[in-house]
Amino acid sequence: MRAPWWKNTCGELYVIGQFILFIIIAFGKRSLSILPVWSPLWQKAATILGAVLMVTGAIFLFAGAFNLGRNITPFICPKGAAVLLKKGAYRFVRHPIYSGILQISFGWAFLVHGWLTLFYTLCLLVLFDMKIKKEEKALRLTFPGYELYAKKVRKLIPFIY
Repeated sequence: MRAPWWKNTCGELYVIGQFILFIIIAFGKRSLSILPVWSPLWQKAATILGAVLMVTGAIFLFAGAFNLGRNITPFICPKGAAVLLKKGAYRFVRHPIYSGILQISFGWAFLVHGWLTLFYTLCLLVLFDMKIKKEEKALRLTFPGYELYAKKVRKLIPFIY
């Protein structure tokens, strides 16, 4: 029998938190009057960067989900018949779905020129990082080759982090 969701054994509270942050990022207040307004030059650069991040994020997100197939789950506990993926998007980062969501979120923050939206996205990054730490403990227990894979492939940003 599985433990109750509030005990967070499979990261249920992380999933609830991330969905709340998704809603805040998409629909929350963008900035405050006390924060500086983005200059036209910064707005143009942020708009271009935002669009690029949203496209690359969508590619990572959908490639990671496609590679996982039936093994996809929002929780940190791998499904029973899961296998360790090292191909496709998983060649570039260990968590391409999280990476894609973060790229889309940062892209959106730049597109809307929102200081608060950037802050909300940083909160999502911290939440994902906490979730990943717990998830990777489960992955190391489930897959004997995970430790070596983790040494070769970055967590969220190819070649960097």
